[in-house]
Amino acid sequence: MSTRILFVRHGETAWNQIKRIQGHIDVPLAESGHAQARRLANRLASAAVAGEPIGAIYSSDLARAQQTAQPTATALGLPVTLAEGLRERDYGVFQGHDSTEIAARFPDAYAIWQTRDPGFVPEGGESSRMFYRRVAHAIEAIVAAHPGGRIACVTHGGVLDCIYRRARALPLDAPRDYPLLNASINTVEFDEVGAISILAWADIDHLEAASDDDGLVQQRAVTRTR
Repeated sequence: MSTRILFVRHGETAWNQIKRIQGHIDVPLAESGHAQARRLANRLASAAVAGEPIGAIYSSDLARAQQTAQPTATALGLPVTLAEGLRERDYGVFQGHDSTEIAARFPDAYAIWQTRDPGFVPEGGESSRMFYRRVAHAIEAIVAAHPGGRIACVTHGGVLDCIYRRARALPLDAPRDYPLLNASINTVEFDEVGAISILAWADIDHLEAASDDDGLVQQRAVTRTR
């Protein structure tokens, strides 16, 4: 039986607004992020009434994800199950800085990072390859626990990136040309033999304004300069 998961990126934080890398730093939602979370809850509650219920809600254990998940959990009368494996990538010493600061403080590491080498590990952090494997294991466990179910997972942009790449068989070093939007709903189906299908991506119909993407514009700029 297929399992359908609504992957939701957490709402906006103050660090999202200034493009500062959060990683494992426990940054809370900005007021705009709380408003996004409430709109998300209203949409999913309305969908449940219309015959599209959610059977379980998982969340990264970081505050910005939990704060996004809780209004929906309250509206649906469900608990939030925390999953550390749904955390954002650990960026080590890069965390707490924007790209300009990283380039100035860690020029050699920054240069390697810009090559998109999947094996590159920021000091104290994890490589994109390590991160991808961690996310894959976490999702496999959740899918196995809900055969035939329809559930929600509130997580981070980097986790959504891993899921999209896995579904589309994209290499980890391929430049990104798809959005990872705050408070977006990204619906993915996992069948019984492990195949993954993206049913909807970057759905923000429930938001009153455009949702932001931390890195797509910057990534496109980097790609054009190569």
